[in-house]
Amino acid sequence: MNKAELIVAVGEKAGFAKKEAELLVNAVFEEMEKCLVKGEEVKISGFGIFNKKERAARKGTNPSTQEEIVIPAASTVTFKPSKNLKEKLG
Repeated sequence: MNKAELIVAVGEKAGFAKKEAELLVNAVFEEMEKCLVKGEEVKISGFGIFNKKERAARKGTNPSTQEEIVIPAASTVTFKPSKNLKEKLG
């Protein structure tokens, strides 16, 4: 499912017009993004937890030249599913 499909599904499920559903979905993602950028975790009961994670710089190998390179530090987002979601996934 992509964002456009999510907007349509939310609109149908909640009885909103497509434009209203798009505003709602965008607002949810914007708020999640703000929290994650600040380093706060986003907990969605029954679904899971999104966290900002810092990855340290590390050594790697350029696959085409076999030259050793330094991969810079980076921030990423991790997701830990809730117990309910894990059970539903099987």
